[in-house]
Parts: sequence; structure tokens; C-alpha cells
Amino acid sequence: MPSTERPTPGGRRRPLILSASMGAGHDTVAAELARRAAASGLTPHVADVLRLLPYGLGGGLRRSYQASVRHFPWAYAGVYGAFLRGGGGPRPSGVPLARLAGDRLTELVERLDADVVVSVFHLAAQLTGHLRARGRLRVPSAVFLVDFAVHRQWLHPGNDQYLCLTDGAAGEVRRALSLPTVTTGPAVAPGFLAQPPGAARWRERFAARAPGRPPVLLSAGAWGAASRPDTTARLLAEAGYLPVVLCGRNARLRARVCRVPGVLALDWVDDMPGLLAAAYALVDNAAGQTAVQALAAGLPVIGFRPLPGHGVDGVRRMSLLGVSEHAPDGPALLAALGRLTEDGRERAERAARGRALFRGDPMAYVAGL
Repeated sequence: MPSTERPTPGGRRRPLILSASMGAGHDTVAAELARRAAASGLTPHVADVLRLLPYGLGGGLRRSYQASVRHFPWAYAGVYGAFLRGGGGPRPSGVPLARLAGDRLTELVERLDADVVVSVFHLAAQLTGHLRARGRLRVPSAVFLVDFAVHRQWLHPGNDQYLCLTDGAAGEVRRALSLPTVTTGPAVAPGFLAQPPGAARWRERFAARAPGRPPVLLSAGAWGAASRPDTTARLLAEAGYLPVVLCGRNARLRARVCRVPGVLALDWVDDMPGLLAAAYALVDNAAGQTAVQALAAGLPVIGFRPLPGHGVDGVRRMSLLGVSEHAPDGPALLAALGRLTEDGRERAERAARGRALFRGDPMAYVAGL
């Protein structure tokens, strides 16, 4: 009986996508890559690299990172400076930790009969690069570098290919590794690039809550990690906006923000395309997946009080690209919001630059390895 599967470039059928349950951003990207792979006739599998680490190390790593960004940001800034930020001189490597998952990854690849591995988290990139360099991973390894700012733990010369969000990031990778590198732009679900049906419901909710006040989203990520979001929300409310604080799964943060007059505090939101399409602007603190989704939706992004380490570097890099703006203080935040009027030229130009980042499908390049 003839096969009904659609042919794919290079004949690839079984990509293994390595994510990490650090918040929700990496898993969101991995799920979108898997959706695209399945739509192209491939059979993808997604795995959490933290679960491949033995002795419960993955869970401990997640908990320590979550605690540091929520409660001890200065500690995470120190870790980032020592392990991740680029620069001269000897620096600790992520390979010793990553290679502890080597046996489990090679076993998983064999069991799934995977014919390519795609990493969307830096520890996974260290693991696959290490295994490829030693001949233990026998299938190609691609890295989808999902950060605007490239840090050193993404980089390993053993990988076969890098896929980047911007030309600048791709140039950094080429200079560091001399490996095949492609600029694909970010990967988001199709709903963010269209006019979602849920936007009307959100507009009705905002109008009922605060008539005439433009809704401004404040992102705190899946873990609700943000610097003084209640203070920022109060500033926006007093300036005539409706602050809509995205508290993720942090019930304590939501309870605290709810005490600020004139604020709408939300827990986990399933309809992000509709919410972004109905908002006036996004105040972002991490240059992560929420910011990328906003760019796809044509929503202006303003970086404010970014998380230490990768958050600061990512917000600055987005601003340098001209797809967002970095507000150093409260008056600058209000000034930026005031310039982004609904029918203004600056808003339209910013939206066009943001959408221009979305160039291609990373999985199309992976299939050709």
C-alpha cells in the first residue's frame, strides 16, 4: 500500500526538540516548532532537558532559578555574569552539568529513532554539542537560539547548525563558532500574526472596567517575576491608563497587585493573541516570548525595569534593533506611551519593524540538515 505521508526536505521524519521547563517561554517555542513539524508531515517529539538530568538536579536547577529571579535578583545577576555573559578570560562551562544527561539523551534518541535534535534551551545546546563532538550523538544537532542577546552558554562548536532571531545574533554566532548559521526570526503560533476573534471580548472587558482608558499590559512571565509591578501599575493608573498586570501563576503577586486602585490583575491567560490585539502597549521586563508575541501582533513594546542578566541584555538589544524602546525611569515610560498613539506614525513604523523579524520557518532549515 503506498504511503500517504507528504514528502519533506531531506526525508526527515522524527525531530526531537529539547526544551526546558524554565517558566513557559522555552516550552511555548518548542510546542510551536512541533506543531510546524507535524503540519509538514514530520513526527516530532518534545522532551524537557531538565528531566534528563539525574538525581533530581533538573528540578533543583529550576527551583533555584525561580527563587533567584523572584526574590534574589542580585544573586541571579552574579550567576549570569560568571557563567553566561561573554567576555575574555576563563569562564565556567555548562558542559560538566549538561553531560550528566548524556546517557539519557542518547537512549531517548535511539528509542524514538530520532533523526535530528533541535535545542531551544542553552543547556540543551551544550549537551548536544558535547555529544556530537565526541561522536556519541550520531544524528545532526540544530540550535534555535531564542534570545535576542547571545550569551556564551548557547555556544558550542560541536553543534551542526544555529538558527537565530536576528542578523546581529547570527553574526555573533558565526564569529564565535564558524558554523552554518541562519537568520529565521522568531517562531510564534499563527494566531499572533492574524486578527484573533478573542480581541473583541477583551476590548469589551476593558471598556467595562475602565471606559476611555487605554489598556497597557505589564508582563511578569509565567512565574510572576517582576520588579515593583505594583509601583509601575500605580504610575500608569495615575497617568490615565488601565494597567493590566499579567501575573502568570503567581497568586501572591496577583493578590498584591489587586490592592492597587484602578488595576486589572490577571492570572494565567490562555488567549494571548486576543489579549495582545486588544491592548495599547506592552511593558516588558525580559525580552522573552511575550515580547516576541507582541511584536508579531503589531503591539508596541517598551522595556522597563528588566530582570537582571538576560533580561537587561535582551531588552537593550531589542531597543537597539528599533523594534522596542527601553525606558530607564517612570517619566520616560509615560513619555514613550504618550508617543505611541493609535494612529501615529511612530506606532506604525515600530510595528512594521517588529513584524519584519518574522522571516522563515526554523523547522524548514532543520529538515534540510
